[in-house]
Amino acid sequence: MKKRSFWFITVLMTLALLGVFVMQLYYIKEAYNLKSQLFDEQVNQTLATVVKKVERLNVANHINRKDAENKLKRIQDARQRALDIKDLRQQYVQESELRFAERENLIENYLNQQDSIIRASFRAPNVISERDFVSLSSLNGKSLDLQMDAFVDMRSLILKGYSMRTKPYAPAPKTFEFKSLQSLPDTLRYLVYDPINAKPLTVSVPKVSDELEKKFKREDEIARKKLEVKIAALGKDTLPYSRMSLVEDVSKELEESNIPIYKRINFEALGDVLKAELLTHNITQKPYYKVSLAKKDSVLFIEASNAKGEFLPENTYKTPLFGNDLFRDPGTLIVTFPNKNSAILANLSFTLATSVGLLLVLVFIFSYTLYAILRQKKISEMKTDFINNMTHEFKTPVATIMIASEALKDPEVTEDKTRLKRLANIIYDENVRLGSHIERVLSIARLEKGELKMENTEVDMNDLIVIVLDSMSLQLQKRNAILDIHTDAEKSTVFGDELHLSNVLYNLIDNANKYSSETPEITITTRNANNKLIIEIADKGIGMTKEQSKRIFDQFYRVPTGNLHDVKGFGLGLNYVQDIIKQVNGSIKVSSEKDKGTKFEISLPLYQS
Repeated sequence: MKKRSFWFITVLMTLALLGVFVMQLYYIKEAYNLKSQLFDEQVNQTLATVVKKVERLNVANHINRKDAENKLKRIQDARQRALDIKDLRQQYVQESELRFAERENLIENYLNQQDSIIRASFRAPNVISERDFVSLSSLNGKSLDLQMDAFVDMRSLILKGYSMRTKPYAPAPKTFEFKSLQSLPDTLRYLVYDPINAKPLTVSVPKVSDELEKKFKREDEIARKKLEVKIAALGKDTLPYSRMSLVEDVSKELEESNIPIYKRINFEALGDVLKAELLTHNITQKPYYKVSLAKKDSVLFIEASNAKGEFLPENTYKTPLFGNDLFRDPGTLIVTFPNKNSAILANLSFTLATSVGLLLVLVFIFSYTLYAILRQKKISEMKTDFINNMTHEFKTPVATIMIASEALKDPEVTEDKTRLKRLANIIYDENVRLGSHIERVLSIARLEKGELKMENTEVDMNDLIVIVLDSMSLQLQKRNAILDIHTDAEKSTVFGDELHLSNVLYNLIDNANKYSSETPEITITTRNANNKLIIEIADKGIGMTKEQSKRIFDQFYRVPTGNLHDVKGFGLGLNYVQDIIKQVNGSIKVSSEKDKGTKFEISLPLYQS
């Protein structure tokens, strides 16, 4: 991809991302404004509902209070009426007793009068009992057989000292003595004798005459009606209970202009109603509220957590408490929400999370796309360098083989066995070199595909280091390399492929030799740590920066060598080293400092027999 095309795509993607970002901000802002308006509407509706409920509570409280007063008054009136009725009944009883005493006198006078008449009209009258009267009456008009022993007072014609006997026998009548009128029967019975022929007769006298009976009943009826009239008069003094009259009384009381507002409102009930209505409208924020006069700057009640009681205008809502009052101060309910913004944002949490998540995804995709483009661009550049290096590396042995082959066509050369042998050796060496390059490229390809077969055996790394250094002796001597070998590890046996492990050591030592601007100084150390073998290969060469150290194991990456143009390679060696180390469950890390050298540390698990 051309640089111009890359920047064009980058600018377009950046503009698209910024556009999406701006649209998301606009959408969030509009959602916030919408939620804010909805919050304001809900609060205003809540306050309107609270005011109506407060007014109804005020009326209900007055009705309940008035009703309670009326009930108490009715109870008191009922008690007093009961006491008055009790007094009237006691008075009625007393009057009845007086009338009864008077009636006894009248009855006694009446009986005495009748007794006098009987005694004047008949001879020897005597009061008999009801049983005697019944016995005498059973004769049915038959005459009585009397035996009399008596003497007659000729002056008064009264029998004295007589006795009587009849057949059938009748007991002698007993004279009735008045001890109490209560013991008298309803009718008094007399046994008398006819003054002409002295024939015995019975006379009945009612205890109470009809006239007295009528008089007594009339008096009782008059007394009873008087009692009823007095009792009825007591009920007229009690006010009749009516719901309508109660409401009218409360309405008149509420319309009184001299009742202050703090007597018309229960502030505790106001707070409870306000909080309950806010929860009903899904507003969970705790409100601060106060009640003040509408016509004066006077606060009657306030509930706020802050000592100053500050009510911010943008978070404050007002409504009159008694809007229908024309002559009294209607009062003002002021409510504020200190955390209004956080409440709205909490309602927008899902929207905000979605928008932020979408933006993060877009930013990630944008960043990853740029990273992938840049990486592909770098890989493309490294592949180009790799192809150039590989072409150069392959071209040299091919050209050498071609020259040697053409030389073999010369008859003079073929006749000279020494020259012939020398050309054959050159062709052989260049073929080996060419095959080595090809094998290295194929090994990397097999590693990537996981097709590289490892023939793992027991390998003594101390011995392998010596073998690799011996095979590289010519290369090292050519640059007069200084070696410092410390194979101090007591346990140096690992389980791995000897060929590939030797290639690992070869690559690292070869890099230490090549990337030294002056005489190479290479230090190789082995030691044991935590049941592992540690191999350190350090040099004092050109070193690397931290950024270069992070990319040193990438394919096709080569560290810039500055003025050194004789360093050959494909940028595959260290990538191959890292893959082989991972195949044997080991690890490799690098530490380097520019112009001071580089140190590779390999950690391999020890072989457990």
